Amino acid sequence: MVEIGYTLSSEEHTPDELVDNAVRAEEAGFDFVSISDHFHPWVSAQGESPFVWSTLGAIARETEEVGIGVGVTCPTVRIHPVNVAHAVATIAEMADGRFTFGVGTGENLNEHVVGERWPEHDVRLEMLEESMDVMRNLWTGEEVSHHGDHYTVENAKLFTVPDEPIPTLVSAFGPQTARMAADYGEGLWCSGPQAEVVEAYEDAGGEGPAYTQLHGSYQDTEEEAIDTVYDVWPNGAITGELAQELPSPAHFEQAAEMVDREDVAEGGTITEPSPDPYVESIETAIDAGYDHVYVHQIGDNQEEFIDFFAENVMPEFR
Repeated sequence: MVEIGYTLSSEEHTPDELVDNAVRAEEAGFDFVSISDHFHPWVSAQGESPFVWSTLGAIARETEEVGIGVGVTCPTVRIHPVNVAHAVATIAEMADGRFTFGVGTGENLNEHVVGERWPEHDVRLEMLEESMDVMRNLWTGEEVSHHGDHYTVENAKLFTVPDEPIPTLVSAFGPQTARMAADYGEGLWCSGPQAEVVEAYEDAGGEGPAYTQLHGSYQDTEEEAIDTVYDVWPNGAITGELAQELPSPAHFEQAAEMVDREDVAEGGTITEPSPDPYVESIETAIDAGYDHVYVHQIGDNQEEFIDFFAENVMPEFR
């Protein structure tokens, strides 16, 4: 059975709104919620970007049963893996077995703010692997010292750790990182139903859950939805590696000038105010090998979307 989730978009909502939406999603019957971890929004029109770990603490406290995930954190540059491990252990303890930790190699948009050089992808993968080793050692509750190629840890011990291991899923956009996810992670995290990524993950021995995110905008009309996506989430139509390389919202706004409404209408974002394309997209994701599918509502109408989705889409998968 596929598990259906709801996206908590940190780039678009205040922390209080994110907590309220998580509670609504749980009441509506979503299996899990996943929150994004950004320092900046992609473009200024999105307007927000609260600190994810503070928000997650409130979500863990205000919900009771819904699964909670962060999709995904980059534990390599902006925040030292010791501090990420500390934050994750606290949330996992508060969520009492409901928390799933997603990690990735990150984007320049969020990581360069501390003044560190943004490395090439192979180096970022090395950093991610080493940071995962550091974090897992800390989650044992034992004292850890580590002197590696990228990180130094001296006499660090976490005193608040959950009893059970923290499942760590690795984000991948291509076969190289998918193979790394199979070796280092307990699951796979993707954006969009990329069948070739799941295939590479499974061919490399990966057996954990596979998460993917779908995007849509539920509005009164398809035209209104296209306008909303064009205004608020034009970054979704920016292709290639620009999403990992551009350093600021202003640069994303410049790149988005190449996007027009026709690109939105012909892209993968769902803009029709009908359950059918959502059902079809989830079925496509299932056929591609994903067993956890979560949906991002772009723009306003979060409460309306949650009700629409719970009444018209989720029953097709129950």
